[in-house]
Amino acid sequence: MQMYRQPMESTSLIEDLRKAINGEYSAIQCYEKLAKNAPTKAEREQILEIRQDEINHFQTFSQIYVSLTGQQPKPEITEECPDDYRKGVRASFVDEQETTDFYLDIADKARTPYIRHVFKRASADEQNHAVWFLSFLTLRG
Repeated sequence: MQMYRQPMESTSLIEDLRKAINGEYSAIQCYEKLAKNAPTKAEREQILEIRQDEINHFQTFSQIYVSLTGQQPKPEITEECPDDYRKGVRASFVDEQETTDFYLDIADKARTPYIRHVFKRASADEQNHAVWFLSFLTLRG
């Protein structure tokens, strides 16, 4: 009788996971700062909702990392968050756009259906976040 085994994930996936975990950790910190500086209650609430998505991504990616490596990740802030609200929103927009593509690349490389699904879903979330940040930049002028 042959046992079913999960496909082995590549070392590059583990490196990508580390980068994704650090990116989410950095975003969580940044969006807390942005929410505090948001000019309206509506923007603050939306940023906090985006921040909660990032917390969820961070937790899910961390669980995947532990399942693949047997170790807890050691997250680090890898991206600085500007103190100026508008600059922070602009940087967040660019970061969310880049992260959308990065997560799709991870999904394409992943051999495990669950990991593919998680990163495709996270990519869609990141694209949605980018649209929100863009709206904050364009609706205010």
